[in-house]
Amino acid sequence: MRAVTETSVSVLFDGGNQSGMWGCTTRRAAAIERAQAHGFALVAVNNIWMSGRSAYYVELVARAGLIGIHTVAAPPMVAPPGGAKPALGTNPIAFGFPDAGRSAGHRSGTSAFMGTDLQFRQRLGIPVPEGVAIDERGRPTTDAAAARRGALLPFGGHKGYALALAMHALGVLASGVAAEESTGYLFIAFKPDLLVPLDDYRRALAAEIIAIKATPRQAGVAEIRIPGAALSRRRAQPRIESTS
Repeated sequence: MRAVTETSVSVLFDGGNQSGMWGCTTRRAAAIERAQAHGFALVAVNNIWMSGRSAYYVELVARAGLIGIHTVAAPPMVAPPGGAKPALGTNPIAFGFPDAGRSAGHRSGTSAFMGTDLQFRQRLGIPVPEGVAIDERGRPTTDAAAARRGALLPFGGHKGYALALAMHALGVLASGVAAEESTGYLFIAFKPDLLVPLDDYRRALAAEIIAIKATPRQAGVAEIRIPGAALSRRRAQPRIESTS
């Protein structure tokens, strides 16, 4: 890892073609350090591969009492609406917010199906759902291998496409502009108390989440779910270690 450009609140890293998980961990730490010192941080990295679960990084930012935003511009796997070839990545965006009950992160890809899940299904010969992919001729397909040769589609049609394009634009920024590929990872972290005291924000956000979960439910719905909450509950369950 080397810093290409750097200020007190920002840094652009060249990852040296190393593990994306290590690179994003380094970048996340740099964002927290700068945001805690100056209230705001903008950190980008390129030339790394496969960062893993984006929500993990913003969750750690939230645990530090900061709001975190993580954007990814990935290699092309997704066709624009009407296109027959991939032009954009799955390009997820993740958010982390500290609240009084938990500090959780959640992410959403801008594609109708995630690239890693597509690779997984191809290996096992499992079809993908209808309406999420096209083959190499631009025809709808549920065959995972054909979708790998073709392209995934944006979620929500033009709406997901617009968000994917926004992530791509941030990727151009994170790539350092002159890079061969417009791929990269951008981290934004800032103190809530730039606007309101942190404890007040945590209490207010926790109250909003309680109100959302109290929404009257449709028939057959057991719970109004909050993104990331189910995973947090599973983590809190005791783990049973195998000694066999």
